[in-house]
Amino acid sequence: MNTAASPKADTAPNAAGASIFAPSWYAPLQADADPGGGLPEDDPLSPRLWRNLMAARVFVAGALLALLTTVWWRGGAPVWVPVVVAVWLGLAAVTLALPRPRAPGHAAAPQWLLTVWADLAAFAALQLIAPSGLNVTPLLVWPVLLAAVAGSRLLALGSAAAGSLVLLGAAWLDARGVADTAAWVQAALGGSGLFLIALLANHLAARLVGEHAAALRHQRMARLHARINRHIAGGLTEGIVVTDARAALWWANPAAARILGVPDDAAPNPGTPTALRHTPGWPVLAGWVRGALATADDDDDTAPHTQDLTLPLPGGGQRRVRLRIHPVATHGRLGAAVVFLDDLQVLEQRLHTERLAAMGRVSAAVAHEIRNPLAAIAQASALLLEDDAPPAQRQLLTLIEQNARRIDRTVNDVLEAAHAPAPDTVSPAIALDATVDAVLADWLRQRPQGERLLRRAGAPDARIAFDPEHLRRVLVNLLDNADRHASAAPASLRVETTRDGAHVRLTVWNDGPEIPAAVRAHLFEPFATSQSRSSGLGLYLSRELCQRYHATLTYARAQRDGRWGHAFEVTCPRSS
Repeated sequence: MNTAASPKADTAPNAAGASIFAPSWYAPLQADADPGGGLPEDDPLSPRLWRNLMAARVFVAGALLALLTTVWWRGGAPVWVPVVVAVWLGLAAVTLALPRPRAPGHAAAPQWLLTVWADLAAFAALQLIAPSGLNVTPLLVWPVLLAAVAGSRLLALGSAAAGSLVLLGAAWLDARGVADTAAWVQAALGGSGLFLIALLANHLAARLVGEHAAALRHQRMARLHARINRHIAGGLTEGIVVTDARAALWWANPAAARILGVPDDAAPNPGTPTALRHTPGWPVLAGWVRGALATADDDDDTAPHTQDLTLPLPGGGQRRVRLRIHPVATHGRLGAAVVFLDDLQVLEQRLHTERLAAMGRVSAAVAHEIRNPLAAIAQASALLLEDDAPPAQRQLLTLIEQNARRIDRTVNDVLEAAHAPAPDTVSPAIALDATVDAVLADWLRQRPQGERLLRRAGAPDARIAFDPEHLRRVLVNLLDNADRHASAAPASLRVETTRDGAHVRLTVWNDGPEIPAAVRAHLFEPFATSQSRSSGLGLYLSRELCQRYHATLTYARAQRDGRWGHAFEVTCPRSS
């Protein structure tokens, strides 16, 4: 788990896109950083470094002007000496206000003419007109250092060469053309030192720039990994909680918040699990984590500790949770712990679903075997209908034949659900309201509802391309579920049809209690049910049937006349 979401990391500026590394001479400040999160990797010069170099240049020029003005005032130097330094100071002040160069550029670029070459020219003039007691040779190091740090290697070597020429020229002028070995050797040593400073400083600056570029790449990769981790952990149904060695909460994903009873609208974003600390289940969980960490081996952070625990919920209920803790040790000491939370009800439902899925495969085999006796029953009924039977017997035989055909279709649907999805089905258009009324009348003869059922027909002329028998199966499944969960109040079960542009909607609503989140997440999955006597195939097969006709079956929590309930909605394209 990425530790960037810990409280220590929350205080760092990385959340805002700034560098998480310690400030350095080459790293830009947050105010200088480009919108992309730092300087480009091929731009070695930060605005802060450029301002510091130019400010140092102004400081050196100001100090030198004060010194040489004092010397001139006392008659130790001609007036041209402070004048040259004053011009250099003004130029330095002007370049301080200019923006930094975006790239080293050519050695003769204007940015270097106003800085490196202007400094060399000023120091060369001082070398020529300064009194003999004043040695300005150390000042030549400054433009060479500036070129090596902020410019290219060619500019650094060129400035060192120019400085060496200034030293050699000054030695020639001092010797008046006479071969003074000591002066020439001193000038040669000074020039060699300038070349050495240029090479070393440029090499070190290039190394630092490379390290800074690598740090920026690693920083962007770390941010990318942190975002990927957050997306992965946020999409898991398993709760994840990260704490320190004292069980102080660092991080939690939304699934952990839901398990601890935090509502979905107040579920925390990853990294800000404030709502978790105020749940009644968190003190119990934190106490268990402290106890588990107290017995953990600091040298072994691979063996998890698992235990089932009952946590209190904000509404007064309880939830059984399976906890699994992984201590994380650093340098032989416990530094953090990762706790995984599983809702035992969800685990049991998953096991139940797997068992029912196995039973479903057996059911498909049984349904295949039902076909033969079912065909025999239908054939016998048809033969008996050919005889001159009394009307009462003919009515019973007709009922047997109709239900045999219905069972045959159900068997076919179960077999199709167990195999690959069927291709798109083309059916004649049927009147939606008339079909719904006919199915509803047939259903009410078996399950009278009285005032409990409210029918609202809002699509009298709408037609849809749907097999009538399949639509009957979908509607009967929805009505049976609504009848099972609705209250006994008037209009607690409603069947509505509406038109919406090119689509029509069939909605079955009931005012039943809220469905648990664990059940709601698997509502349309096969063999997933909260009822002990239900196979869990009704909603799954209904959705499969709807998809054959380019229709959708969805669920939503909806209000009717100020009452909250469950709305199962079939949306079909209109047919001409």
